[in-house]
Amino acid sequence: METIVNDTLKGLTENIRYTDEAPESLQQMAKLDARYLKDLKINVGNALAFDTLSEKESSLLALSVAINEKSKSLIASFTQRAIEKGATEAEISETWACTSLLNVNNVFYRFRHFTKKEFYTTTPAGIKMTIMGNPVMGKEFFELMSLAVSALNGCELCVNAHEESLIRMGSSQQRIYDAIRLAANIRGLVIWF
Repeated sequence: METIVNDTLKGLTENIRYTDEAPESLQQMAKLDARYLKDLKINVGNALAFDTLSEKESSLLALSVAINEKSKSLIASFTQRAIEKGATEAEISETWACTSLLNVNNVFYRFRHFTKKEFYTTTPAGIKMTIMGNPVMGKEFFELMSLAVSALNGCELCVNAHEESLIRMGSSQQRIYDAIRLAANIRGLVIWF
């Protein structure tokens, strides 16, 4: 297939630091000059530039979505973007750890929530979560990432718990809302990669 290059596709891939040849599906959209490609570029660009999130935070949140959705190409892209925006190796590693831990928690707590049986809700979980005690990226941002991953994984109990915790920590509803909008837009991007 010939490589299709148009300004919209180029802008999208540059913004997310994607350096390989664009996936065939996106090249086909570029060839057709599809309107959704323009929407995708604008939505992802806007999500990575919300005022309530630093560029580093946006990049790390996008990385957590790519990790959660197992998109190897976007993991590489958002890792590069996060490094460019000042993320340390420890913060990138912690993004992986947070996403992993929340996948464990989301499955476990969804089960508890779905069954609503006393035995399951009163028996200790037995899940070690020491990373939450003193995260490298700070408790508030770790909690924000935890909320975003929980929203992606559809765990109502975890979403409510993390949102309430963030409010108690002094996070604004706008910051919380923007983190979720970012996660939603990056998840929409993932299907193309």
